[in-house]
Amino acid sequence: MTFAGCRVFTMSDPSAISLLTQLHRKWMSLAIAQARLASDAGDVPIGCVVVHEPSGEIFEGHNRREQDQDPAAHAEIVAMRRAAAALKSWRLVDCTLVVTLEPCPMCAGAIVNARIPTLVFGCPDPKAGAAGTLMNLCDDPRLNHRAKIIQGVEADACGDLLRDFFRQQRALGKK
Repeated sequence: MTFAGCRVFTMSDPSAISLLTQLHRKWMSLAIAQARLASDAGDVPIGCVVVHEPSGEIFEGHNRREQDQDPAAHAEIVAMRRAAAALKSWRLVDCTLVVTLEPCPMCAGAIVNARIPTLVFGCPDPKAGAAGTLMNLCDDPRLNHRAKIIQGVEADACGDLLRDFFRQQRALGKK
């Protein structure tokens, strides 16, 4: 389909889906790199990027709970705070959030409150997942905003990071 000489993609168009999948994988690779930084610092390896689609700016974050001794220093919160500060708005309406692990209730609530339209995550979280696994705060019709959820992007790589980290922690005798 063309519009004013430009190709317009619809979600039923296989080439649009392929292009989005490529972008999501590219962004997830950045989130995975952030997760590795968290692991190197002794934090649970979860990484996140917030992509401001109009400008292409990318705001990165990784878990910093151990580094900062801050229970709210989750990867998503860190990345959203950086995006909001740079964009000078708490409303992240033109952004996509990409994270290696399904958001917890706190982060899912922040995604809804920031008005983020699209959430992309790698692997599900069977213990605290609030974007479809245990509950779905991001797409709850009772809330004032809902995010489109795309799950399973590079799920194996994201899950491997977590499994390797916790295996190493257990070998060191840590909880």
